[in-house]
Amino acid sequence: MEIHPTAVVHDSAQLALGVKVGAFAHIGPEVSIGPGTRVDHHANIERLTTIGADCHIWPYASVGTDPQDLKFGDERTFLQIGDRVLIREFVTVNRGTGEGGGVTRLGDECLLMAYSHVAHDCQLGQRVIMANGATLGGHVHIEDYVGLGGMVAIHQFTRIGTRAYIGGMSGVAQDQPPYCLCEGNRCKPHGLNVIGLKRAGFSEETLEALKAAYRIIFRTHTPIQKAMEQVRAEVPGVPEVIHLLDFIASSERGVAR
Repeated sequence: MEIHPTAVVHDSAQLALGVKVGAFAHIGPEVSIGPGTRVDHHANIERLTTIGADCHIWPYASVGTDPQDLKFGDERTFLQIGDRVLIREFVTVNRGTGEGGGVTRLGDECLLMAYSHVAHDCQLGQRVIMANGATLGGHVHIEDYVGLGGMVAIHQFTRIGTRAYIGGMSGVAQDQPPYCLCEGNRCKPHGLNVIGLKRAGFSEETLEALKAAYRIIFRTHTPIQKAMEQVRAEVPGVPEVIHLLDFIASSERGVAR
């Protein structure tokens, strides 16, 4: 371990081998930091936060702070950060609330760019990228491999499906479907994330099936339930199409169309 003499580390914090803590950084009570993680100068890691291996917290980031929720009563709640997560300057991440499950989670290999914000009880999958100034309300669920453009604002309790990309400056008030390019205020899908899916190695069979499902669900005026029945009857049931249908069926806020 390398801990700068001006850093403040609480006696109950647990720092693994290879952790580096810079000047004037603050590590609060009951914090656990995994091996190889670096906490830069003036970064703030508040209480009841767990950080995995090989993460990097840049200067002036503040994670594990109390929820910005007037109902919060100082109950014991947590922040869990996975491995190889990158948190840039001035990012803020709040712990969970007792009413919301008690835990905010960031999956492995997420990148949170400068000034982005993750509110209480949010659940982020692996390799989520939040560009500068992107903001999540409380209880937002984001699946794996999602990209959020700069200054995106996502309403509380909203879900973003896997491998979706949300264009910059979008205002998101409803669930955004997986595999899609979405943008606007209010945000809605404008096509499949074809380039992203090809880069990820999706087969032509899968891409064609997703295109067919997308046309039926998002390019017709067919009521959503009938459109889903049509997809089940006409489109090959590859896992990605099944996931798309399951995502829509489980939506509580409604899926943007």
